[in-house]
Amino acid sequence: MLSMEAQGELLQIARTAIAEHLHGRQFTPVPQNLELREPGAAFVSVWKGGELRGCIGSLKATRPLAETVSAAAVSAATADPRFPPLRIDEMPHVSLEISLLSPLVRIHSPEEIEVGTHGLVVTSLSRKGVLLPQVALEWGWDRGEFLRQTFLKAHLPHDPSQSVSEIYTFTAEVIREGEHRPLP
Repeated sequence: MLSMEAQGELLQIARTAIAEHLHGRQFTPVPQNLELREPGAAFVSVWKGGELRGCIGSLKATRPLAETVSAAAVSAATADPRFPPLRIDEMPHVSLEISLLSPLVRIHSPEEIEVGTHGLVVTSLSRKGVLLPQVALEWGWDRGEFLRQTFLKAHLPHDPSQSVSEIYTFTAEVIREGEHRPLP
């Protein structure tokens, strides 16, 4: 668990990274908090008016957390293929959510999935689907639907027994910038 100070600094790094990118400037985070200099895996979600506006991240802790979040924030705001790039005039109206990911754990049975605790990664050959732990709760999904939706996101057959795939779980510490969306 990150300290409250580190959480606040991480949210500021994410917001600054997006703003600087939208202004055409380079941004390299130099975190004050030592926790943010440790390697970390994270996803950043951008929300506007209660609607998702972008979500991108990294499943592996290959670089310092501050750098991971900075890069993910810019990508979520400008490179998520599901949404148009964020405009600078939208910045005051967006809120950010950062999900700090634990290492992936391969599972062999859907019964190992704990809805509300686990996020899911489904891979098969070059296809991958990822859903964060909070998604199942927000949509009211049970274990079966959560798994089915992850397979759908990977563009794989909806029945895990009918595909050659690997399923991984992870947990996430979620850091939110205000209340940004209602639950369905």
